[in-house]
Amino acid sequence: MAQVIRSGAFLQQCWSVHPLCVSIKRLRDDRAVVLSCSSCKSTHYLTVATVSSKEPLASQPSEEDTPSDEQHAEALLKTCVSTHHTSLSLREMDVFQDLVRLRCTDCRRQYKLTISAFETRHK
Repeated sequence: MAQVIRSGAFLQQCWSVHPLCVSIKRLRDDRAVVLSCSSCKSTHYLTVATVSSKEPLASQPSEEDTPSDEQHAEALLKTCVSTHHTSLSLREMDVFQDLVRLRCTDCRRQYKLTISAFETRHK
């Protein structure tokens, strides 16, 4: 039986120790982003409260970053995860503010996720 830990600190430590081993696997219907670590064999579940997205800087008409609305951002994230999840990576996280930033290297879009629950399962 897998050990379940409900804290973002375990994902933060996992990512800080071996950032290249943490990858986004899928986005579940219950708004949970699933990440896995090939090094420590952990699976991290992030329940998403809100999603915002930034356009790639090259395609923006002005120099300001204009985040898109939440429904559009969530649809973009779903498309990104389903079409090229291997290009998505965890870029930044703050467990005190429950924030996670993802970036897609294919479409160069950035996603800011507000997380309502963290869960880590060790095999």
